[in-house]
Amino acid sequence: MSRKWPTRICSRWVWRAQPERSARIKVLHVITGLRNGGAEAALFRLCTAEHNHSHAVVSLSDEGKYGPLLREAGVPLTCLSMPKGRLSLGGLAAFRRVLSTYRPDVVQCWMYHANLVGGVLARLSGVRPVVWGMHNSGLDPHAAPLATRMVDRVCALISGVVPAQIVSCSQQASLRHIGAGYSASNWTIIPNGYDLAVFEPDETARTRLRRAWSIEEGQFVIGSVARWHPDKDHRNLVAALADLSVRAEFPFRCILVGPGITVENAELAGLLDRYGVRDKVELLGPRDDVAALMNAFDIHVLASRSEAFPNVVAEAMACGTPCVATDVGDIGMLVGNTGFVVPSQNPDALSRSIASMALEMRDGRSWAAMQQACRDRVASDFSLERMARSYSTLWERLSFNG
Repeated sequence: MSRKWPTRICSRWVWRAQPERSARIKVLHVITGLRNGGAEAALFRLCTAEHNHSHAVVSLSDEGKYGPLLREAGVPLTCLSMPKGRLSLGGLAAFRRVLSTYRPDVVQCWMYHANLVGGVLARLSGVRPVVWGMHNSGLDPHAAPLATRMVDRVCALISGVVPAQIVSCSQQASLRHIGAGYSASNWTIIPNGYDLAVFEPDETARTRLRRAWSIEEGQFVIGSVARWHPDKDHRNLVAALADLSVRAEFPFRCILVGPGITVENAELAGLLDRYGVRDKVELLGPRDDVAALMNAFDIHVLASRSEAFPNVVAEAMACGTPCVATDVGDIGMLVGNTGFVVPSQNPDALSRSIASMALEMRDGRSWAAMQQACRDRVASDFSLERMARSYSTLWERLSFNG
């Protein structure tokens, strides 16, 4: 079937049949790296869930955690092996070859370095529909590397010229970037989406893990999945646990999971000793069985001082695990009335909310309703299908308009 477009011939308008634009768009994703992170996970879920269009991925560095998973899913992947925070002529040349060979209709970038490198080279190669991806709440000037801060500044300066659209998973993150100098005219909010067939209630996994951890009858299990990083504010959580150990009238255990969360982390070990909660905390390090872990926890706690749209909160809720989290980024909007949202860097408020959760759990019918509300919240507003559909619609609009 063909569309008819008006074509001007000899000073009069006639209708001439034009070839139908191909419905299948070629999307080239460019990302800084593919380690275990929120943006990386979102890219992987999007490439494997969005089936209307073709996808290929370029990593500026190595294949990390998600490279093998992308290859297994049949998504073409090119790793440029550029040093962290630096460019290489060989890497740039390889990227130009990918652009020339793949000839994408849209270039979708993820994170600061990829936004700059991928966006500029794509435009220089003639690709007009460039989309930037912002998946954090902005840079901490005291913690972010100088090179990343410089890239951020350059991106802000060209944000009204290079990208046709800037996609953020968080309304608060977009506002913070605009406040830091980014263009205010070309933002789109697409919340992260989650596979409800992966993150779902699983009583078998709950029983298996709690038995492995030697959880006693009546013991309340607090879980937190977060890498060791200042933004995650483990000190806030540990201080809340110390307060909870004094005020609580119930036994509890806390399971900490994530990169850097190991007994070899001297700073973390010292923190647990200083607050006197070493005997109440298990350090599991990085794990791939996040869905099973969320089922094994009674509640999930995120004590961060900075976030955009944290995957772990939505993943816990999808499994029917209520959350206590700090009021940063879009957490308040995500949790809604299904859990407790408290001020950041406030251990007292955090411990009180955890204690309130434990009391809620004693009322079985009320607790079951809260668990169902958590899952329903993610299913209604944050499904993987909804995210894929939103990106697909954006790419089609940009590709069609050129």
